[in-house]
Amino acid sequence: MKTEPIQSPSYKQVVDLVKQLNTKEKIQLTEMLEKEILDYKLSDLLKSFKTDEISQQDIDDEVEKVRLEIYERKR
Repeated sequence: MKTEPIQSPSYKQVVDLVKQLNTKEKIQLTEMLEKEILDYKLSDLLKSFKTDEISQQDIDDEVEKVRLEIYERKR
């Protein structure tokens, strides 16, 4: 028995299927897509901030410097 590879549906086919959904199902699909897009955008944003150019020690040093400046101003 030979199995045929499964083809992904085309965009038009997906749209036609979505049109057949009832309102509640469309809302559920929309919410799922929004979450997926949000997850993608958040991951992309986090990747843009990721860097190896600054170490935790650099961050700690800068935080301590700012704390000292604030402390000195309050005296």
